[in-house]
Amino acid sequence: MKSGKRAWIAVLSGTLMVAGVATVAAPSAWTQPGAAQSPGAGGEILRTDAAQQAAAPPGLPGTLPARATRIAYASTDTHDNPTTVVGTYLEPTARWTGPGERPLVAYAGGTQGQGPECAPSAMVSQVIRFQPPADVVFQYDVLAIQHLLSQGMAVMLTDYHDFGVPGVHNFLNRKTQGHALLDAARAGLRLPGTGFTPASPVVLYGYSQGGMAAAAAAELQPSYAPELNVRGAYVGGPPVGPAEYIARSDGLPGVAPAIAWILNGIAADYPETRPELDAALNNTGKAILHESIGKCGGGLSNTFTRPQNTTQWTTSGQPITAVIQNSPELKKAFDQQRLGGSAPSVPVRIYAARNDDFYPAVRGIAASWCGGGAPVQLQADTSVPSMTGFISTHDLAFFPSMTTSLPWVTDRLADTPAPVNCAALP
Repeated sequence: MKSGKRAWIAVLSGTLMVAGVATVAAPSAWTQPGAAQSPGAGGEILRTDAAQQAAAPPGLPGTLPARATRIAYASTDTHDNPTTVVGTYLEPTARWTGPGERPLVAYAGGTQGQGPECAPSAMVSQVIRFQPPADVVFQYDVLAIQHLLSQGMAVMLTDYHDFGVPGVHNFLNRKTQGHALLDAARAGLRLPGTGFTPASPVVLYGYSQGGMAAAAAAELQPSYAPELNVRGAYVGGPPVGPAEYIARSDGLPGVAPAIAWILNGIAADYPETRPELDAALNNTGKAILHESIGKCGGGLSNTFTRPQNTTQWTTSGQPITAVIQNSPELKKAFDQQRLGGSAPSVPVRIYAARNDDFYPAVRGIAASWCGGGAPVQLQADTSVPSMTGFISTHDLAFFPSMTTSLPWVTDRLADTPAPVNCAALP
């Protein structure tokens, strides 16, 4: 699979490119090929090392109130093959004063990019990253992580697949994100010296890409990690699938790299789709996919130099959504990434801004889970204004989502009955 990923990049760009050097703060030995080829069972710890001290959010003094440990752990990919994931465990310095024993929050980060420097752990240690010529990336997740740590909750932050080991990060892949987050929880519970046991309480948590990962993990947990004591899943602003993301984002400024990350990941994971994409994309489209490998988020540089509408990426002049629908192989691969195929067995709180373009699809997933018997609370936040562009409603909604999520998480740890509004979804 790894060699296939590299070959696909060569098909699109004419130049072989390996997008898998070590992430910031990760020992270079972790990226040796053997590390990714012979992992153990899901969540097994393969290596640990002290991590760079994570910076505190801007405006807050010093560093995050935690001791950080980098962990390479075993997981499985979208085809259920063994692979390796890197993440960071954050042991809070604050005492846990909530109900029961200290919980572990399995934290899924939001969208940052498709290069190793964009890995969530690396971004937490940097907070702000400039990538020439004009992109500035802000690791907003550090604000939520700070919030959780200050309450005495331990945090296990996954870097997803192919960020800390050679490969192409498969952005918005349902199974790999869900597996990476569940196995992060397993690894965090197994880390010596933490005081955790296999029965310690776990919470799944994420916003945006992280919201999709938390949702996928909640769907997969009953079959993939039934032994975990998951008390609940906080799912913030989730894209319900990459095809829906493309359909609602195509043409918006700064979104072209994210669409390219999706296509790069699909082609890497599903070799049968490569000829379809190679035939459909013109030289501009192929160049955009190539340029996006190794890029962190932002998209400002790309906006000035490349067309944002995918009708200008294809030989037919059709948008990428039409290319997907017209190709059985592509449609099959994209359909497998969509949330809603199964219902979680744990309480779920879904947060989304009512003015977010993704809200109708998010409500649809909530309805699907409710129909499957899941205890779901959907909050449609009407306080966030409608905005598009580089700062959107979706981006702004992250901030109020933090303050409303913590009481819900604490109540789940206290075994308070979960609120459900399936009968009258907003």
